[in-house]
Amino acid sequence: MKFGKEFVSQMVPEWREAYMDYNSLKLIIKDIVRFRKKYASSTPMATTPAGSVLKRRVALYRAFSGLTSRQRGSLRKMEDEEILVAEEGEEGQWQTRFLMPSEDGGEFEVVFFRSLDDEFNKVNCFYKKKVGEVVEEAEELSRQMDGLIALRLKVDNPKVDIGGGSELASNGISSVSAVHPSGRKTGGEDMDVIQEVEMSNEGEILEENEETGIEGLETADRKPNRGTVNIKGFKPQPLEVLDHIKINVVPETPVSTIKSIFQPKTKPDLSFSKKELKKVEEQMTQAFSEFYKKLRLLKSYCFLNQLAFSKIMKKYDKFSSRPASKAYLNMVDNSYLGSSDEVTRLMERVETTFIKHFANGNRRKGMKTLRPKTKREKHRNTFFLGLLFGGSISLTVAIIVLMHARNILRSAGHDLYMENIFPLYSLFGFIVLHLIMFSGNIFFWRRYRVNYPFIFGFNQGSEIGYRQLFLVSSGLAILALAGTISNLDMELDPKTKSYVAVKELVPLGLVIVVLLIMVCPFNIIYRSSRYFLLLCIFRCLLAPLYKVTLPDFFLADQLTSQVQAFRSLEFYICYYGWGDFKKRSHNCLDSHVFKSFYFIVAMIPYWMRSLQCVRRLIEEKDRMQGLNALKYFSTIVAVAMRTSFDLKAGMTWKILAIISSVVATVFGTYWDIVIDWGLLQRNSKNPWLREKLLVSNHNVYFVAMGLNVLLRLAWMQSVLGIRGAPFVHKTALIAIVACLEIIRRGIWNFFRLENEHLNNVGKYRAFKSVPLPFNYDRDHTKSG
Repeated sequence: MKFGKEFVSQMVPEWREAYMDYNSLKLIIKDIVRFRKKYASSTPMATTPAGSVLKRRVALYRAFSGLTSRQRGSLRKMEDEEILVAEEGEEGQWQTRFLMPSEDGGEFEVVFFRSLDDEFNKVNCFYKKKVGEVVEEAEELSRQMDGLIALRLKVDNPKVDIGGGSELASNGISSVSAVHPSGRKTGGEDMDVIQEVEMSNEGEILEENEETGIEGLETADRKPNRGTVNIKGFKPQPLEVLDHIKINVVPETPVSTIKSIFQPKTKPDLSFSKKELKKVEEQMTQAFSEFYKKLRLLKSYCFLNQLAFSKIMKKYDKFSSRPASKAYLNMVDNSYLGSSDEVTRLMERVETTFIKHFANGNRRKGMKTLRPKTKREKHRNTFFLGLLFGGSISLTVAIIVLMHARNILRSAGHDLYMENIFPLYSLFGFIVLHLIMFSGNIFFWRRYRVNYPFIFGFNQGSEIGYRQLFLVSSGLAILALAGTISNLDMELDPKTKSYVAVKELVPLGLVIVVLLIMVCPFNIIYRSSRYFLLLCIFRCLLAPLYKVTLPDFFLADQLTSQVQAFRSLEFYICYYGWGDFKKRSHNCLDSHVFKSFYFIVAMIPYWMRSLQCVRRLIEEKDRMQGLNALKYFSTIVAVAMRTSFDLKAGMTWKILAIISSVVATVFGTYWDIVIDWGLLQRNSKNPWLREKLLVSNHNVYFVAMGLNVLLRLAWMQSVLGIRGAPFVHKTALIAIVACLEIIRRGIWNFFRLENEHLNNVGKYRAFKSVPLPFNYDRDHTKSG
């Protein structure tokens, strides 16, 4: 792989604009080469091959220093010197002066070095800014660790007064070594082991600091051109620190949300309970993991950019035949980007601290948490994916052949089957189609480097890939298609007509199997992803009692496209609860309870989403969330009018359904394209699109906008009088329209997350915001 592609593949997606623009600099070098070739070919002296002209011309006009010259100082330096690099300005901007601009093609080289300086100053400033941020965060983590260690001591020794911390310290007992990370006292043997590990780790750090001229663990003195890290060490403080902190660990529950409405928001005092300590340790573990991830990405950013500058200068030397790379790379090495080692030292300190305080001195365990292994693709996933996908295709073909061979579409029981059994199996079709569309979304997100694991908040290595999701959808399709073909076979085969109850219970059995798999506690079938989905569903159902995060409202948007699936679940309850499934008959539409829930079930997803918008409006004070809530409310009205028309008919209901549907369609389409996708910007450099696009072919966006409008109009058939077609049953038409809505949602998913990703890129947000457990008093922080 060429360096340019490898460079792009290893970038932090959210920091892409902050990296050196390797490709643009390479294009300038190509312009230099192109000019020289053109000039050399038009010069009469160019009697040598084109490949050697460039290398020979530069040397022909250089000053000759003599054959016997022994001067190795200024004369040789002046002869070989091509550029002069110096730091200028108050902000320390580096500027390169090209010393031979009068040569042929020199203006291109001046442009090259000017662009190179701009890129370097951009990278250097960004790196310095980010290092400053992590140093500040390290200081905050130090204060949080002081509170955690004091809390551990207090929880382990409840009878000890707050002022007794100094007595423990004076006895020479390490407060950390005497307390297990879980909050319990350690025995004598455990204490000795922990003390030994701590002393060995601290000893290694002290020896390293002495070798590099660093005094103590709290300050780091650098060489003249290097930055300085001046953060407090993670030493345990006296227990007086507990007088100046309050707990930030407030459980996000519906009860706490209701209490916050009637009570003013105040930081609760510490209760010194083991449950509280455990929650604090979990938050600190997560904070250290995210902080270490930041340090790793910063280190990678520094290394990649230094490598890019080295590569581009070697390429310049090669094609210009000028030895300029040495001088420029010396400047890079002496700059903040090349000489500062704050990140490396912080990484070492964080590793030592985390292993000592959160892994009981077990380095392997601690590093496993700090550096989770990258998820590897397994060959067996690909094998089973091909097997199940091929099997689902085979079963689909078998069903089509069976229906054609036995003329099922024209049989006497065709209408009865479509009204009773087809809605039961269509539920699985909606789910499988949605999973296939989402697996396609993941594939294209990865292709265009959309950082979906970070946006959704997945833990590193736990996110599900497109292969795994497509494998799940293929497996579910196999179950549904096998149930369908067995149901048809038992229906038509005289030998199996006696198993009436069995054939009618097949769909119900499949639903039970799917539900059992979803709540299965064993670590199979992607348990972490299943539980993440269940947690998001739970939070959506209890909206607005939970704080709304992106996975929550993104899932709620998915559920708004599965209205027909919810109605299928309602039909399951009616068909198997109150209907006579053995005779394949039901009177659901005659039940007022069923009709009432037919309204309610269709409105639930939109109602959840509107409540989420109301919660965000109250918390974030964002007026756009209020408009978004109105959009979903208009959709609720439209769904209610359409459902009333479906159940009651009549010209009045039809007019109301058409008006409300048109309003909801226009409102929803505008919101999709302009707000969620960020398109239709008149003043953009990409006409009617946005400034930044991930897909190079702009026609894709216009096609997506057109499809969004057409697919949103698809469900209007229910209010325009299109009740069916000669070759399509009414129930099948409803299923087709529902599938079109799922396809529209799949298209919406890609561009919605692309827009979210680009917003994160614009703000350089590449990390999760982890709440810290303690809140220090301002006066104490200032005095400290």
